[in-house]
Amino acid sequence: MLDVLEKTALTAPNQTVDVDGRTLAYRTFGSGPNMVLCVRLRATMDMWDPLFLDKLAENFTVTIFDYSGLGLSTGTPSYAKPAMAKDVNDLVEALGFEKIVIGGWSLGGFAAQTYAASHPDKVSHVLAIGTMPPGLMVKPFEPLFFETAGKPDYSTQDEYTLFFEPGSAKSRALADASLTRIAARSDVTDRITPSEVFMKSVGESSDPTTPFPDPDGALGAFFRGTDIPVLALCGDHDIIFPVENWYALNDLWPTLFVVTFPESGHGPQHQYPEMAADIIATFISNS
Repeated sequence: MLDVLEKTALTAPNQTVDVDGRTLAYRTFGSGPNMVLCVRLRATMDMWDPLFLDKLAENFTVTIFDYSGLGLSTGTPSYAKPAMAKDVNDLVEALGFEKIVIGGWSLGGFAAQTYAASHPDKVSHVLAIGTMPPGLMVKPFEPLFFETAGKPDYSTQDEYTLFFEPGSAKSRALADASLTRIAARSDVTDRITPSEVFMKSVGESSDPTTPFPDPDGALGAFFRGTDIPVLALCGDHDIIFPVENWYALNDLWPTLFVVTFPESGHGPQHQYPEMAADIIATFISNS
């Protein structure tokens, strides 16, 4: 078996842990402090850009995984924030990690923030990638996102619309390169979450006013008072979670850093994988 230092995002084997009546599938590679990444909606761990992951793995032991009931994991699928945070905690405990950098992309950012607020003693840093903070939106999402995200399958143009900046030739070219890298894993399969499961789960886990409800204000209060550093990585035109929702917190969350990538959308770490990983490493080493 490959040593953890020799594994890459493309060669790390699928592994599993049995926890609380279900099996969680994961992959681990790299060296350094433990980092756990929560993937976006409708995705599996196959859908991270391997170049982004491998750059992170130069400085961290990176663990990616599939949520319960999705991808290679078993159990009941749910995009409810407590359920996703439970997946994180059960995996972290099963693997014996004492302290982690917790990160999440899109809906995975909800899981990461929820986990950090419920287990602050286990978290050193929070990475919020292409996501939003808890509570009401200062700038709302564009309906085009859900019109596209709910399709049974995604075309290349859909990928541009959802995760990049379709009006930018530069963004489209970088999107093509990222999609090629993602498809390079030898055992990658099409395990996109079925649209009916996706829409049902999203409907159960949000409300009409905001994708990331914080009805009692507890999550917002936590981040206004925590000393855990938080890094938000955002595109300048994210059609589902506009970066303006993070700008509004600059004087409210005392440990918040916000980085905005130009000519980019919902997946800035796939458009600029090496830069994003370098920024993350610098942020963690200096905060």
